[in-house]
Amino acid sequence: MAFNLTRAAATIAGTDLAKATTATIRRKFVTVPARIVLSARRIMLHLPGQWPWEIVWTTLFRHSTERPDPRPADDKTPEPND
Repeated sequence: MAFNLTRAAATIAGTDLAKATTATIRRKFVTVPARIVLSARRIMLHLPGQWPWEIVWTTLFRHSTERPDPRPADDKTPEPND
């Protein structure tokens, strides 16, 4: 199961990592050089400024934490303005 989750994460993060080995994916995604900070009841993750995998990791994080659009794909109604 861990292997399949790792492969799925690599595929979501980018096409260049879709065929990478598990060790490469683990080195780029799992071993994140970050600092965890608790502030005002929020958990914040501080990544280094020049970390080479920041964009790829952020893409994977956003994809896994965003809520899906509840409308069906064929629904053409406009989204409400908030």
